[in-house]
Amino acid sequence: MMSLTILVLFITIMLMGAPIAVSMSVSAGIVLWWFDMPFSVLAQRMVNSLDSTPLLAVPMFIFAASLFNASGITGHLFDLVRMMVGRIRGGLGHVSVLTSLIFYGMSGAALADIGALGGTQMKLMREQGYSGEFAAGITMASATIGPIFPPSIPLIIFASAADVSAVKLLLAGVVPGVLITLLLMAQIAWMSHKQNLPRDTVKVTRSILLRKFIVAFPALCAPLVLIGGLVSGLFGPTEVAGVTVVYALFLGFVVYRQLTIRQVIMAARETVHSSASVLFIVGAAALFAWVLTVDQVPMIATDILLKLSQSPFVLLMIVNVLLLVVGMFMESIAAILILAPILVPALLAAGVDPIQLGVVVVLNLMVGLLTPPVGMSLYMVSIVSRMPLHRVISGTLPFFIPLVLSLLLVTLVPSLSLWLPNQFMR
Repeated sequence: MMSLTILVLFITIMLMGAPIAVSMSVSAGIVLWWFDMPFSVLAQRMVNSLDSTPLLAVPMFIFAASLFNASGITGHLFDLVRMMVGRIRGGLGHVSVLTSLIFYGMSGAALADIGALGGTQMKLMREQGYSGEFAAGITMASATIGPIFPPSIPLIIFASAADVSAVKLLLAGVVPGVLITLLLMAQIAWMSHKQNLPRDTVKVTRSILLRKFIVAFPALCAPLVLIGGLVSGLFGPTEVAGVTVVYALFLGFVVYRQLTIRQVIMAARETVHSSASVLFIVGAAALFAWVLTVDQVPMIATDILLKLSQSPFVLLMIVNVLLLVVGMFMESIAAILILAPILVPALLAAGVDPIQLGVVVVLNLMVGLLTPPVGMSLYMVSIVSRMPLHRVISGTLPFFIPLVLSLLLVTLVPSLSLWLPNQFMR
């Protein structure tokens, strides 16, 4: 009864226009009062949910992304990748994907790439003859790489919610992240052949390319330091976030000398604002999930799913369909925190590895960033590109093919997500 009440309240409050964190916390508070439960639970559960060492990595990765932007590092990376692959047909599309892969190896945030490079990429593509729809579509599609490739904030949050190793989960995202990159580039190559997409006009010589590579090399080392630290066991997810911040400060002040104290303060302010939003959602979702747990929803869900099938693959496909629908209407972090405690026990009982499940859940919900009516990437790209939302949505449609194919492969081939953590963390 409590579960039905809280869900009805949550949907009602959200439809009234309240932010999702407010909808979850207010609906949970009303249920606690209505069913005469201790009201102190509200503060206790929200505060306890934030008392998590892996979650300390979230504000630090957000801070690191802001510092990288302020230091001009993203521009150096973009110029280097543009010189390397821009001259092939459809080159700026490949540049968008590869830059996202490298930049996300430093930021871990889904929308950071769109904010940092999206406007520049889309403007350049349109100047060189690409359609606005293609520019918007590839910018959004490449933004799904970040939450899979380490350092991934959604994977860290899933690890905290599901009580699994954050380091293993971050390593598990490496191969799927590369897979998404390759499939997106294959889609661009096919579209280049069919639509005769233009080549980049950038002029490149060996000496210019070598100079740009030397300039960008320190920035290129950031993902290698991060992944190398995780693989070697030198860093956990929290330590590696701190190392990334220090490395960003070192590059900004010492190597590129473009970072100022004023920019650091501005980056810190942005971090506080973004972190507060994320952690408010974390606390509210933890309270919401606790009410569902008290009402034995995880056990009921386990019984229902296991009655439907005992096959891990069938259950994963059912979960994928569920998450694709949820991703259309709910913010990804809130969805992870609410659904992880419900889905993990059921899938574990069927023999699904929780590390693979984490990658599947996060990848699925990142596809939701491209789906209306709540797809955050759609609205952000629409604002950055000043394009109507319907044109932005039409631009995403061809890129659902590689994204959904990636999701199916990660679902059906567990070794894609389990091979790397099994190799280095037996």
